[in-house]
Amino acid sequence: MKKVFSKKPDNSRLYTVLEKSLKATLLSLLSLSFQITAAAPLKEIPVNETNLPAFQKITKGKVVDEKGIPVPGVNVIIKGTTNGVQTDMDGSFAIEVSNPNAILVFTFLGMQDQEVPVGNGIIKVIMKEAGEQMDEVVVVGYSKVKKESLTGSLQTLDNKKIVDVTTSSVENMLAGKATGVYVNTGGGQPGAVGKIIIRGRTTVNGSTDPLWVIDGVIVGNTSANMNPSDIETLTVLKDAASTAVYGSQGANGVIVVTTKSGKAGKSKISFSAKTALTTINNGNFKIMNGSQLYNLYDSFENKQDFENVWWWNPELKNKNFDWWDNATQTGIAEDYNLSISGGGENFKSYVSLGIYNEEGAIKGYEYKKYNGLIKFEYKPISWFTLKPQVNLTRETTYDQQHSVGALYGNMPWDSPYLEDGTLVGNAPNPTWVNTTGSNYLYDLKWNYGESEVYTVRTNLDFDIKLTSSLTFASVNNYIFGNSNSTYYSDPRSSAGEAVKGRIEDNFATYNRIYTNQLVKFNKSFGKHDFNALAGYEWNEYNSKFSNSVATGIPPGIVVPDAAAVPEKVAGNRSQWAVQSLLSNVNYSYDNRYLAQVSFRRDGASNFGKNAQYGNFFSVSGGWNIHNESFFHASYINNLKLRASYGSVGNRPNSLYPHLPLYSFSQSYNENPGALLSQLANPDLSWEKTFTGGVGIDVSFFNRVNITLDYYNKNTSDLLYRVPLPGVIGVTSIWKNVGAVNNRGFEASVNVEIIKNENLHWSVDANIGTNKNKVTSLYGDKQEIIVGDGTGISGSASKLLTPGKDVDSWYLTEWAGVDPENGKPLWFTTNAAGERVKTSNYGDASKNQKVIGTYTPDFFGGFSTNVNYKKFDFAAIFSYSVGGEIYNYARAEFDSDGAYTDRNQMNLQSGWSRWEKPGDIATHPQALYNNSSNSNKASSRFLETGTYLKMRSITLGYNLPLEHLHITNLRLYVAGENLFTITHYSGVDPEIPPANGLITGVATQVYPQTRKIVLGLNLTL
Repeated sequence: MKKVFSKKPDNSRLYTVLEKSLKATLLSLLSLSFQITAAAPLKEIPVNETNLPAFQKITKGKVVDEKGIPVPGVNVIIKGTTNGVQTDMDGSFAIEVSNPNAILVFTFLGMQDQEVPVGNGIIKVIMKEAGEQMDEVVVVGYSKVKKESLTGSLQTLDNKKIVDVTTSSVENMLAGKATGVYVNTGGGQPGAVGKIIIRGRTTVNGSTDPLWVIDGVIVGNTSANMNPSDIETLTVLKDAASTAVYGSQGANGVIVVTTKSGKAGKSKISFSAKTALTTINNGNFKIMNGSQLYNLYDSFENKQDFENVWWWNPELKNKNFDWWDNATQTGIAEDYNLSISGGGENFKSYVSLGIYNEEGAIKGYEYKKYNGLIKFEYKPISWFTLKPQVNLTRETTYDQQHSVGALYGNMPWDSPYLEDGTLVGNAPNPTWVNTTGSNYLYDLKWNYGESEVYTVRTNLDFDIKLTSSLTFASVNNYIFGNSNSTYYSDPRSSAGEAVKGRIEDNFATYNRIYTNQLVKFNKSFGKHDFNALAGYEWNEYNSKFSNSVATGIPPGIVVPDAAAVPEKVAGNRSQWAVQSLLSNVNYSYDNRYLAQVSFRRDGASNFGKNAQYGNFFSVSGGWNIHNESFFHASYINNLKLRASYGSVGNRPNSLYPHLPLYSFSQSYNENPGALLSQLANPDLSWEKTFTGGVGIDVSFFNRVNITLDYYNKNTSDLLYRVPLPGVIGVTSIWKNVGAVNNRGFEASVNVEIIKNENLHWSVDANIGTNKNKVTSLYGDKQEIIVGDGTGISGSASKLLTPGKDVDSWYLTEWAGVDPENGKPLWFTTNAAGERVKTSNYGDASKNQKVIGTYTPDFFGGFSTNVNYKKFDFAAIFSYSVGGEIYNYARAEFDSDGAYTDRNQMNLQSGWSRWEKPGDIATHPQALYNNSSNSNKASSRFLETGTYLKMRSITLGYNLPLEHLHITNLRLYVAGENLFTITHYSGVDPEIPPANGLITGVATQVYPQTRKIVLGLNLTL
């Protein structure tokens, strides 16, 4: 069949050339690095030592990890110099030293630095993984703290644990990996960004997004489009001890990212490339083919209503246009990354370039992302360090995508093509059974959308070492963003026909200025260790947006200059600012007793003048029992108790909720007019969350690590638009009202089952449970009925009421099918207060009740890693148990005949349709144009949200290529999202966000994609 697409605009050639140039640059640099390495290999160590000058000798050794496996590519540097070598494929090294008292420094990414004296014999060094050792330094708050000294609840992931899935979004990579972190991965469209909830919802109608901090800079509630390959560590801060230092921005948790930096020693060149083949995964949702749909219609008892119309005949069984097959393809995702790092004691650098390119599994959508990072550390004098960096991102989309809604809804009896191969035109379509339907392929000949987003994130940071224990640290960041998009509707298309063509242009720009000035104190004397800081912070945001729409466009012209009518001009500006004073003190006595105190005072522009400043604090303590003299359990390596309490805040999603506002959206006789749109509230302030928690960390036999946490969060003064009578034209006002409680338990375990020189097998698992409830509303209000967040008319509702979950479904209660007549039944309440069944939906809908909640009972993930000689294997799974999804898509596609203008879904295993008296069925009698209201909103469409999902499975092989001066070459094959085990009848139990919120309502979604991945990692 003929497939018709509009050609891209001419300027797309420029992007193609740019992409090819960047790819060529990557390959050229890689080729150059081979040449350089071949031309200037590591200095060979002469075997004959007799010719060496006095006091000069060759020191030899071997570097292994804790399992005894050799570690190639470890930097071996003579301390205080730039002289060094790298270990070869079997972990061996040889280096010339001229000082018998020299110290060798061993460094490797993801492992702890080691310092070893030269000595007289062969050196054996055991490198320890940074992520699993108690003396690891963890980035938390505004400082670095030894893991053994931590008193808060947090989890750190290194780069290897993050970049094991193929996606451009860091958010999507966290699914199933961090305890107490629920990740909704956002659907399968290229570039889609997931939503994250840490330890439950602390608000009833605001954002649940955590705060992101990248290299010490607060960047907002997203990962700022950063390149996942540039991440060195990612730390999730969860409790008050960890988040209170972020004050009014930490209520939803904090994610702290540290990007890679240059290391002293020989330059390191890393290159990675992977290609993924993607296909649509529709889950358990299967729509009917022509024969199945015919059989459904043929079963209608009122078949006489349509059997005499022109289109009804047995030939429909053979009409079977597969809209899904026509619109889908094997998509391709490509991910290339090149980085070069290295330096000496006084100058270090890290430079990276990344390209991510994905063509959707649904035809017509392309997403491209380009990342560049330049990061230096320069130490011209011993007490001053300058740390500039520049991060550049460019994202583009080209959207001529097949209509996802049409793929679900279009009938298999209706083909988009005529017999001569030409396309059927717009509605009405006399050749279709659904004559009111529109052929989206006809519009796709011309219509398209495209967008560009540029982000520049720059830092000019520096440290001044005032004394051996006192440092002044300055972080200074400027972020600039620019985006533009164009949507073209051709005058020949259904979207543009009425206005003779339309062009819409959108332009947006923003800048963000961030600075914090900190004084840091770090001192140890005797058994006392102090780590403290105090500082000032400023965060300012400014943005502009403009929109223009023009109509009357000649066919094929994509600039508004040619338009006959300037239809619309719109725009806005936004600003906000936050300034803060902050402090944090960590104290440790004898590495046994730990304490932390933090305090922060925030002032924000989007609060009332009477409540513009707020105070936030935390106190926490820990006890390292394993360091006590009375503790003699040698099989326990670590045993720590932790406890914390503190407060954090949350700002509204509105910039000016405290001000009296006027709307200028109306005009009279071409003169602007103002209408009151919002009342002032000078007392409006933060949502306040007070969190208490206790935890325990324990390790056995150097093999088993367990962390347990319990928390209780109380959020009060919720930011909510309280309804008003509306007699003055204003229907609501922002107030601090109501309260919500979240409490939960988290557990994680890591077990190293086997660890020896040839085989290492480890298993990780985590589980989290969160129960939330509304504890109060405003005034004497006991119930508030709210929408589900989708904005879809006729969808589900939720009820806010004390004692119930924030995500409680409020619905008409489904009672099944009357076995005598096949009519739908619902529950209602009679005059005596008894629950009785009725077939009248109108009566039943007056007696709705709370039926279930979207919040899962518990969720988490588990993984396993196996290393056998040069082979490695990894598998990651995530799961969620309990919680109920409202499957709104069934109201359309499981409608019992109510919708005759769209396809229907096949019944699931275990479902049955009523056909005759006495049938015990799950589905009522199907009728043509069914008016029984059986598909109206009710608990009929609530389904389990339980699932087990395979996130990724990987098999790799490490090639020994030392003769080519290649430190390591790893080849691997992987599968992602290969299967999901669930009873949910829809596409995916992970429901993509709607309007930026996790709603729990399933509509017509872009399905997740399965991926088969081939890749390589190369290190020189």
